[in-house]
Amino acid sequence: MIKIRATQQTIVFSLFVAMFLGLTLFLPGFAQVDNLLTLLQNVAILGILGLGMAIVVIGRGIDISMVAAMAVPSGFLLQLAQNGYGIGSAISLALCLSLAFGLLNGWLIAYAEVPSLFTTLASGLFLAGLGQAFIFQLEVVQWADSLASIVWVGRGSIAGIPVAVIMFGLSASLLALFLGRSRAGTFIYAMGDNPYAARATGLPTRPIMVLQYVLAALVGLFAGIVMAASVNSMPTRIYNSTMVYDVVLVVVLGGIGLSGGRGGVLNVIIGTLLIGTLLNGMTIMDISYSLQNIIKGVVLLAAILIDSILNPRNEETAQQGDI
Repeated sequence: MIKIRATQQTIVFSLFVAMFLGLTLFLPGFAQVDNLLTLLQNVAILGILGLGMAIVVIGRGIDISMVAAMAVPSGFLLQLAQNGYGIGSAISLALCLSLAFGLLNGWLIAYAEVPSLFTTLASGLFLAGLGQAFIFQLEVVQWADSLASIVWVGRGSIAGIPVAVIMFGLSASLLALFLGRSRAGTFIYAMGDNPYAARATGLPTRPIMVLQYVLAALVGLFAGIVMAASVNSMPTRIYNSTMVYDVVLVVVLGGIGLSGGRGGVLNVIIGTLLIGTLLNGMTIMDISYSLQNIIKGVVLLAAILIDSILNPRNEETAQQGDI
């Protein structure tokens, strides 16, 4: 007989299957092709952001600025294109902004030793304010015609699959290779599992920590470009939404332990499927935004409780300060 271990990963996947089947059978409109395509597209953006968050959480941190890192640099790219900049210049300047933001986060956390929760909370507010005050001329920045050569990253479909979903799959594959096959990925797991032991063995923990936040910022920029291409604009006020909590839900509920050093890409995919289906179902049922937040808050608290039970922190872990 084949025994299936009841891990958080298998439990969450089972919940997703049960929820998907239940909504298909009892919620009118859920199983329509148009809705399922919309679900896949929304799940793709959430999943890409979840991949960026996963890099940080595996290394025993957290990045509350992910949504700002998605909206502002990509909105900056669109604004530059609207103002007549060439595609090369616009992409380069947006990339520089994203890199500078990631380096700032990483330096403050790794070298100034400011806790990641407070650092990314403050830096996200700073980046959002910077965009609002000095970058954006309108709250919704439209996709410019001069960016037509890169619109394929988020628009259209291949064999009936939205391109945004394919970009999510490509990003997941690249991250799986990075975490599983590269030396830096191994260092991130080692640092998340035991930062003191990693430092004692000579691993470059501070540069690796900076790398985590740079990669998270770049993933945010990519998610923003995919989103902007798919909806033909970037609603810059999205950084005021609760989307960052959805990203945290994806990572924690998927089974990546907040204590660090555990989990991977498959956990992000499973968490994305469950949360994306939950959000889509609540939207179709016309549940109010406030009630949706209550439900998501309860689910997040339950996920954190499950994580604390499955991945208890020992005395050495508790001394880290982590998040």
